[in-house]
Amino acid sequence: MTAKGSGKPPMVAVRRTGSARKAPAGKTPAKAPAPKRKAPRPPRRGGIVGFFSGILRFIWRMVWGVAWRVTAVVALILFAATWFFHAQMPELSALLDGRQRGSVTLLDHEGNVFAWRGETYGGQVSSTNVSKHLRNAVVATEDKRFFGHFGVSPRGIASAIRINLSEGRGAFQGNGGSTITQQVAKLLCLGVDYDPKRWKTEAEYEADCRKGSLVRKLKEVPYAFALEWKYSKDEILTIYLNRAYLGAGARGFEAAAQRYFGKSSRQVKPAEAAMLAGLLVAPSYYAPTNNLKRAQDRASVIIGLMQDQGYLTKAEADDARSHPATLSPEAEQRAGGYFADWVVDSAPSYLARDTTEDVTIHTTLDQHLQKAAESAVDAVFETKLKSGSKAQAAVVVMSADGAVRAMVGGRKIGAPGSFNRATMARRQTGSAFKPFVYAAALDMGYSPADYVDDSPLTIRVPGSGPWTPQNYTRDFKGVMTLTEALKESRNIPAVRISEAVGRDAVRQVAEQFGIVSDLAQGPALALGVSEATLVEMTGAYAGILNGGSSVKPYGLIELRLKGDKTPLITQSGGIGERVIQEDAARYLTWMMMQVIDSGTGGRARLPGREAAGKTGTTQAARDAWFVGFTADYVAGVWMGYDDNTPLTGVTGGGLPAEIWKEVMVRVHEGLPSRPLPKKVPEPRLPPQVPGTSSEASSGGVPQPGQPQPGARQPDLADRIINEVLGTFLGGRW
Repeated sequence: MTAKGSGKPPMVAVRRTGSARKAPAGKTPAKAPAPKRKAPRPPRRGGIVGFFSGILRFIWRMVWGVAWRVTAVVALILFAATWFFHAQMPELSALLDGRQRGSVTLLDHEGNVFAWRGETYGGQVSSTNVSKHLRNAVVATEDKRFFGHFGVSPRGIASAIRINLSEGRGAFQGNGGSTITQQVAKLLCLGVDYDPKRWKTEAEYEADCRKGSLVRKLKEVPYAFALEWKYSKDEILTIYLNRAYLGAGARGFEAAAQRYFGKSSRQVKPAEAAMLAGLLVAPSYYAPTNNLKRAQDRASVIIGLMQDQGYLTKAEADDARSHPATLSPEAEQRAGGYFADWVVDSAPSYLARDTTEDVTIHTTLDQHLQKAAESAVDAVFETKLKSGSKAQAAVVVMSADGAVRAMVGGRKIGAPGSFNRATMARRQTGSAFKPFVYAAALDMGYSPADYVDDSPLTIRVPGSGPWTPQNYTRDFKGVMTLTEALKESRNIPAVRISEAVGRDAVRQVAEQFGIVSDLAQGPALALGVSEATLVEMTGAYAGILNGGSSVKPYGLIELRLKGDKTPLITQSGGIGERVIQEDAARYLTWMMMQVIDSGTGGRARLPGREAAGKTGTTQAARDAWFVGFTADYVAGVWMGYDDNTPLTGVTGGGLPAEIWKEVMVRVHEGLPSRPLPKKVPEPRLPPQVPGTSSEASSGGVPQPGQPQPGARQPDLADRIINEVLGTFLGGRW
């Protein structure tokens, strides 16, 4: 069928997928393709498997939904904390010197460094200008991936946790897996400044900053990220090199290199760099001044790490192991530790112990004499005492003006601040006190040739009853000269003279000579029952040597801020006011020479050199002393136990005298022999004992009150002696 009035063939409507197309007339329409159908869904599993599969899919969707949300929140918090820490971080230069206090550098009398106190800081260094070996040793030891991470090493933390748990510790106790960046975060205490109201000491503050805990680790992460954000890797390493504590009071690698090797950190060799890097794990334990062999062994391990990581060739590593680092002469000496403590304590605390500045103190120490004193003590204890003895000794050597040249505060050199037996221990002086009794008598006009009675004596002490002193030998020798009484260290004559001249006079002489301790009030004063320190006693004997003037022992010559030319403090000790007449001091010197030449101090005799001194032994031999002098030096020796245990078979004339001799022989090496400034008394005849026959009198013993042939007329001393003899020989007081 054609359309009407149309010359075109008719169109046929064809349905194709819901659409109509016109086909030319006379042609059969093409067959439409079959519509695509979706693949039928597999039938759902039925039963228990389908049920649990649905639950697992639901749980996974829940976990994933929570996990990404929690992760997003944690990331947001981490970013906020990192931004907070980053915003508070100062410029690099403000972080390099982290000390809360300054340091004290001590120089001997020649201007050489011999000790440090506080934390020394050698000056700012950069990771780019220190020795490449030091830089490589630190990285190889502490964080070999330092230049590749972003401040935190998850691999390192996981490894540390595994090691800690395998060794029975807590997950965060022991190894921390910290990167160098995290260690810098600890050194900076996560930005928390020291507050004395919160921490009693800086040590507590630093210990708190180093605590390893989960909370601390969580805080370290954003702080480490902030450090990496704020500073470059080289700057972070610079902070570490400047702030790390490396033992012996050295803060930073520059101070440590100077302290141990006497050179800059720019100059250290591989073996020295390895030793310094090895200190980081335990500064005090591996400090070469504490145990050099242990420090060298630790350095050998670090050299191996440097070789393994390509920082050293095998030849370089072998050379470093075969030539281990050694201490500089100044560090190796370790002399004068007790002396250094005493000098620092003698200065104002704000300029020494608690100084916020770097201070230099010029002192009186003579390192040659210091070594001599230390070696003498060691020699006597090694040869004269049983192995394992806990007996202690102290030595002080000084000039006649009170300048302390050497000081030994104990048998072993202790850490800074150790108990110093030369300056802190107050012990009874025993017979070493007797020279002050005789000094008072000589100053009143007595002569060393005058006589005193060594016979039984009883004194009634108000409130205590009768007191009967005894001689050490438990015997009596009757009438003897003052010189004989001193050289044999007789107790009863010393008491008689003290009572005759007056205890107040004896106390006054002792105090003016420098014994600042409270002195006994009773008659036992003459026997040395009062306490004193060794440095006080040595200074008092120096007053006898210098002619009778008081002495204030001193070790500080001047104190100044580091780099300044004008001192803040100058010498505050030396010779003071006159105590006794010069003739009295010269007579006393001669008397004390007899103690060494033929008395109780015979073991202290010096070959070819005049010396004077006095022994001292306290009750039950709890303390043994020998103090004496030559024309050049005064030296004091004390020996005893810290717990007051009695010494066995030791008196002042024994081991202390031998130590004194060993000290003085070493001290005087190379010095010419000089005579002591002494005065020899004119001899006198003894007074006649009451009741002696005329025949005895004609034999050379004059009657009381009669002039002695060739001697001066009776004076106050004669009258006192005659009265004592006439009264005491009858057994009455």
